Amino acid sequence: MASGSTSSNGPDHASLRHSLLGPSLLKAGQDQVDQQKVGEVIYNASKGSKFFKHEEKRDEQLTKRIEVILRRKRELEALDLTSELKRTDEQITALEASRDLSQYIVHVDCDAFYASVEELDRPELKEGIFFNCTTKSGYLLILVVPMAVGSGVLTTCNYKAREFGVRSGMAGYIAKQLCPQLVFLPLSFDKYTQKAEEIREVLARYDERYEAGSCDEAFLNITGYMEEHPDMTPDQITEQIRAEVFEKAKISVSAGIAPNARRILNTREAVVSFMTPLPVRKVNGVGRVFERELQAIGVHTWGDIYPLRGLLQRLFSEKLASFLLNCHLGLGRTRVQPVEEYERKSVGTERTFKDLEGGEKLKEKLRATAVELEKDLKRAGSAGRTVNLKVKLHSYEVLNRQRALTRPIHSADDLYNYSLPLLQALETEFKPLRLRLMGLRMTSLVSTTKSTKMQEFFKNAVVTGKRKREDNEGEWEVWPEEEFQQIKAASGEKEEDILLLSQHDQLDEEVVEGEERGAATENTIGPNAKPSEEVPQQVEKWSCPICLRSLPADDALFNEHVDFCLSRETIKEAARGPSPEPERAKQVQQRPQSQGSNKVGRPSDKRRKGSGKGKSTGNEESNTMRQYFVKAND
Repeated sequence: MASGSTSSNGPDHASLRHSLLGPSLLKAGQDQVDQQKVGEVIYNASKGSKFFKHEEKRDEQLTKRIEVILRRKRELEALDLTSELKRTDEQITALEASRDLSQYIVHVDCDAFYASVEELDRPELKEGIFFNCTTKSGYLLILVVPMAVGSGVLTTCNYKAREFGVRSGMAGYIAKQLCPQLVFLPLSFDKYTQKAEEIREVLARYDERYEAGSCDEAFLNITGYMEEHPDMTPDQITEQIRAEVFEKAKISVSAGIAPNARRILNTREAVVSFMTPLPVRKVNGVGRVFERELQAIGVHTWGDIYPLRGLLQRLFSEKLASFLLNCHLGLGRTRVQPVEEYERKSVGTERTFKDLEGGEKLKEKLRATAVELEKDLKRAGSAGRTVNLKVKLHSYEVLNRQRALTRPIHSADDLYNYSLPLLQALETEFKPLRLRLMGLRMTSLVSTTKSTKMQEFFKNAVVTGKRKREDNEGEWEVWPEEEFQQIKAASGEKEEDILLLSQHDQLDEEVVEGEERGAATENTIGPNAKPSEEVPQQVEKWSCPICLRSLPADDALFNEHVDFCLSRETIKEAARGPSPEPERAKQVQQRPQSQGSNKVGRPSDKRRKGSGKGKSTGNEESNTMRQYFVKAND
């Protein structure tokens, strides 16, 4: 351990022991568990393993980072922060003014969902009183059997297993040490999906625009339902939802009511009194790492934020400081909408497996991952311009490799072919390369559904154009593909860039549930209306049928861009650079006036009636198009 470590990480590995308890420490059903005893079992069971060494390294890195934060805090406390406090107080005033208490948001969460579904098929695992003629009373009390779903890593467990300290995300062999009688069941996703659909049918009766957080939880805005049923209170509606879900799906659910997605009561006083004593870890977005950072500066509950409000932005960041202030005030988003209406940032898939090594085996795993991602992209109606390969080494070290592409892709073959060099580079870097997780993710997404018809139209148009060029080559100028590629290579333009992501960024991967820590700070206000009513629409964009780029919904700009994509001459010039070859420039200057005003790759003015674009030179138009191409690409 490095010298100068904080007291929380002394020789007894206190902070490491706490971290090894995992992200599911506060799951329901563990209130009476002796966490110190559980932590000791996990510590001793994993000590000396590759996982333990990886977690120990992460803990050391976090300790050093906390030392930097504390040193910065001491420096800031010696300064005059009057202006910082004034600015923060103004921000708090503005946040308070945005508070909306008119909405009634219900958060529904299934209780131990996978385990509950399995118990429906395996009633012997569930507590109950059954008739048995062999007993004196004629009845036999059957106690709940501790049960978990998954084997290598548990996805969930029933509440009986949680009494022993077993929880989701725990290694199976450790769970067995905590609870020797634990029963393991395999995953059955088809069964869980079917049961989730039954539950969602009930939720849709109360809010047809509910927002599914996952297969076993959802947010509903019941404000409209309350207006239709003025004789019912929010509590009555919530209890009715729970009863109907249990009647239809035989699954119990928990439900909370709030004026926003943070599930707090509908008065400001209730919000403040609820948040002040609440431990910071109880809020989504605060994981093990961030919790320890906050505790290091003296923030244990959300009430501790206010005295330190002037330091937050300097210690962390503007976005993170805003997140903390919103949580302190109990503010959250008040808009609930179907998940498909959110702009999707990425589509990915990953799988954990036993240690795997060997070039061919890893290629087979990559191919299988690409096939799965193709299915997900097809369902999402998306293609991506950036492919990300994520792997976890046998030492539990997580690595990411990213590749930017020149065109959007979505097929399994393309996904495999473009990600294979990333895997091969890792094989060169780590010998031998042994993995326990592999994943692929696509970002910089574009829609593949909006432009399908237009693509077919232009595809036919290109075929027709080829036939015309064969019949009358004088009207069009065709550049061979080979020459185009040679010019592009000579210009130094690469087909794609390889970007390496720092493996150390994984230190915070569990801190945020979303794109970033501040993602939950959005405080958009409004009823859960249909898109055609009060919900603001996103800025309309059109996808180019040739390159699939998203462009502003402007006829002139869109047509110009499509012209550009269809013009091989313009692409050739863009690849060459701004300076044309002397011989080519001479030919352009000597071209007769009657032919020199045309766009390269377009028919002459005789065939373009009413064009009105023949006043500028070909070079000027080429430069204009190249500038727009760069702008659109940004």
